[in-house]
Amino acid sequence: MGHIQGQDRNQLILFPECIEDYISSDNMVRVIDEFIEQTDLKKLGFTRTESNEFGRSSYSSKPLSKLYLYGYMNSVRSSRKLEREARRNVELMWLLGKLTPDHQTIARFRKENAKALKRLFRSFVKMCNELGMYGKEMIATDGSKFEAVNATDRNFNDKKLNERIAKIEEKIEAYMQMLQEEDKREEQNDTTLIKDTTAILTQLIERKAKYENYRDYLTETENTQISETDPDSRRMQSNGRSDMCYNIQHSIDAKHKLVVEFEVTNQANDINQLSNMTERSAEILDAQGICSVADKGYDNATEIAKCIMQGHNPQVIGTDFDLCITTDSPEPQITNHHEGRCVYLEDRNIVLCPMGKILYPSSYKNKKGNAIFRNSHACANCACKCTTSKCKVFEIRMRKEKFSKEYKDENLYVKQVRIQANPEVCAQRKSLAEHPFGTLKRNMGMGYVLTKGIEMVTGEFSLAYLAYNLKRAVSIMGAEALINAMKNRNNDGFFGFLHYYGSLNKFFSILKTA
Repeated sequence: MGHIQGQDRNQLILFPECIEDYISSDNMVRVIDEFIEQTDLKKLGFTRTESNEFGRSSYSSKPLSKLYLYGYMNSVRSSRKLEREARRNVELMWLLGKLTPDHQTIARFRKENAKALKRLFRSFVKMCNELGMYGKEMIATDGSKFEAVNATDRNFNDKKLNERIAKIEEKIEAYMQMLQEEDKREEQNDTTLIKDTTAILTQLIERKAKYENYRDYLTETENTQISETDPDSRRMQSNGRSDMCYNIQHSIDAKHKLVVEFEVTNQANDINQLSNMTERSAEILDAQGICSVADKGYDNATEIAKCIMQGHNPQVIGTDFDLCITTDSPEPQITNHHEGRCVYLEDRNIVLCPMGKILYPSSYKNKKGNAIFRNSHACANCACKCTTSKCKVFEIRMRKEKFSKEYKDENLYVKQVRIQANPEVCAQRKSLAEHPFGTLKRNMGMGYVLTKGIEMVTGEFSLAYLAYNLKRAVSIMGAEALINAMKNRNNDGFFGFLHYYGSLNKFFSILKTA
């Protein structure tokens, strides 16, 4: 018995007569097509949603949005690769109606619509929330590092700048000595050598001036690093090595592991992200009292207190301490203080100790310039050994202009809360928060970013997370059911009546012509 044979390339009809025959009813491109068609891109702020009155016609935002969504679903993010796929991929031919935009047009669309792409992602989250795909009871928050478009050699901190400046000064001194020795010679000087040395000296002086400007910038601002290629990128520890990265935060709902919210940051750790991600996720889902689970990297008493004051239930792995908070202060500053957690209320300039007692600012500071807070009467018979100091004082680093001892409030309402993580709840964190990062980096090729700046990187991850949520939604409901849900969602009320009435008119017109 022979092998299975292919068809003759010279026959007149090798492919199906209609390209529709290539796309099955449950193909992912049908879901992409329906979602973009049912979304008002103009309302979301996309450019080129209307045709030009004069000049050359431009590509609409809809086919370019479909192209990028398809690309991120299939690990094709480069504009040049998308250009090639549009010319040879049958699924993209069907999705774009055989449009073939060039790579510059494709790249320009992502650049111009970075903010609009984030709103597009949230519109799909809102739709999934209306369809009941989010449990709205528990979310898992986590962060991961993604490599940025900036070499480590083009990133500087104060130490690195001082070393570079010192090396340049040594080189300048060496070249200056060379010129002096050349001038002292009795024979004719080598003019070529002098010109080359002078040119090198000019370059070194300009480079030194540039590094000095960088150092002055770091001194005048609160920044600790400066990057030349991508100014928003920062050097971070990622997978055991130091690299230029962005720290991507996301919150995952526990019901179907759908992404609720994400944020692109350039902070090296996750210590200040818990309350922000929890509150934004609750606002997007229109939920109250969400249980927010996170790992030890989020163990920040200030963030935990903010979550509690927002009405949520933070569960951070390994936390076990008593915390005093006040309900009428929206921004407490909480700092580790030996075995307890002390709360500093900046607007009142007082400190709440772990036992709920008020510590007042004293009239002096320590040698480091830290403000001293104390309450000798309250600490005299206190059983909490929060400090080994005999005078029972609390030190806090603060600026001189903020230090004042005028305020006293004996009627301040203080609430003592026991913060203790639930092991059963925390055990679910890894299966919820880590899975999307693995999918993005391994299956979707998102281990590194292609764009520069937080705004552009946010647009890039909007496409990635939207593609991830689309895949999850299809696996939950099925492609055909999701497409029908999209149609029915936009066919409610008066618009649904118009759609129904139009369908009836079309049906009766067919009957008349039959």
